[in-house]
Amino acid sequence: FRYCSSCRIYRGALWILGEYCSTKEDIQSVMTEVRRSLGEIPIVESEIKKEAGELKSEEEVSVGPAQKLVTEMGTYATQSALSSSRPTKKEEDRPPLRGFLLDGDFFVAASLATTLTKIALRYVSLVQEKKKQNSFVAEAMLLMATILHLGKSSLPKKPITDDDVDRISLCLKVLSECSPLMNDIFNKECRQSLSHMLSAKLEEEKLSQKKESEKRNVTVQPDDPISFMQLTAKNEMNSKEDQFQLSLLAAMGNTQRKEAADPLASKLNKVTQLTGFSDPVYAEAYVHVNQYDIVLDVLVVNQTSDTLQNCTLELATLGDLKLVEKPSPLTLAPHDFANIKANVKVASTENGIIFGNIVYDVSGAASDRNCVVLSDIHIDIMDYIQPASCTDAEFRQMWAEFEWENKVTVNTNIVDLNEYLQHILKSTNMKCLTPEKALSGYCGFMAANLYARSIFGEDALANVSIEKPIHLGPEAPVTGHIRIRAKSQGMALSLGDKINLSQKKTSL
Repeated sequence: FRYCSSCRIYRGALWILGEYCSTKEDIQSVMTEVRRSLGEIPIVESEIKKEAGELKSEEEVSVGPAQKLVTEMGTYATQSALSSSRPTKKEEDRPPLRGFLLDGDFFVAASLATTLTKIALRYVSLVQEKKKQNSFVAEAMLLMATILHLGKSSLPKKPITDDDVDRISLCLKVLSECSPLMNDIFNKECRQSLSHMLSAKLEEEKLSQKKESEKRNVTVQPDDPISFMQLTAKNEMNSKEDQFQLSLLAAMGNTQRKEAADPLASKLNKVTQLTGFSDPVYAEAYVHVNQYDIVLDVLVVNQTSDTLQNCTLELATLGDLKLVEKPSPLTLAPHDFANIKANVKVASTENGIIFGNIVYDVSGAASDRNCVVLSDIHIDIMDYIQPASCTDAEFRQMWAEFEWENKVTVNTNIVDLNEYLQHILKSTNMKCLTPEKALSGYCGFMAANLYARSIFGEDALANVSIEKPIHLGPEAPVTGHIRIRAKSQGMALSLGDKINLSQKKTSL
């Protein structure tokens, strides 16, 4: 304990000692080491005394070297200086656990409270003398109380969190009552829960390794025939899907959602009508989303009997989009059509809007240029977001680092918790990091962590906290909140808007 400088290792050592110290001597040794690692208590009063300089032993008095000076009369004189200094905080020999608490790491305090509760309940069952029982339990409660007092003071660099306060308060309540049920939970059920968690984690790792090995298997041999999609009959499309074509589309970033309809006709599903059928110039656009740019293939149709000169497509963008080049003007004969392509560069993952108009001159007319305003083209954030996975430690680290948070209130007509979670996963292209076993069963509430990564390398985190209000009846919809965190403001807001728009289940 005295030489441990890592808070994480310290927490692990505390847990091991609290779980496996079974004799009276070992328990008393643990309590002695904890008292030594905490230092003088109460912590707040002793730290205030140190700050005020009341501890004289800390002050060091030093005499400076004597200097010889020459006076105005030409005689010699000696001068010496007496100085006192206090050591800085870095020079103080502070116990390790006390240093962790003053640095604001109170998670180790919650671990210490659990350890003290376990060994105190075990000590009560081992020692029959009532006086020794009360003395040991009171000492453990004193340590928890002084840590709570320190956490709510202004001495630590970071204040104690509400979760840690609740955990330490719960341990104080358990020790004040010392019921057999709590003794059984702390000394038996906790160890069983840990073994269940470790076995579930091992199964999850085996499953993920099995999936990775299946992905690495080669499904196409070098001598397999090449199938061309354009020459394949529609009834053979499902059985003879070209793997090379799929891998090429995946490299281009076009296979995030598999089309349920005919792949050859799926292009029509992304056509956006820009003008009305009664406008002089009809226009529609096919939005082709690549990894770092958007290609607009705009079909322009002259619906008049006049020749349109200098017909120009003028575009502007809103959001983190940038028009690469201005489309060149063209001339349209009566009832003629043409295709105009425009490239829009995408810089980050957020919702964007492309708007503009078509301007043209009528051949032989003396009037000013004519203008047809186009409908807006909304770029969906889901075209850039892909499911991804990370460890729990990486998730917690990113959750603490990301500064932009968007809190979305659940407003849905779905009445089942698991069904709502699956609906959100399908709508946002995110992956659920919480294991399947942790979500199984029914208890009236659910908490899950979601994670996704954009094609630009940006991370998106979400925490779903939902519950089923039982008092409102079995048909009551799910309630709760979804907290989204991202490094950029645009991604957090865009993902929140997407959840708001899609969290209600549409009836077919």
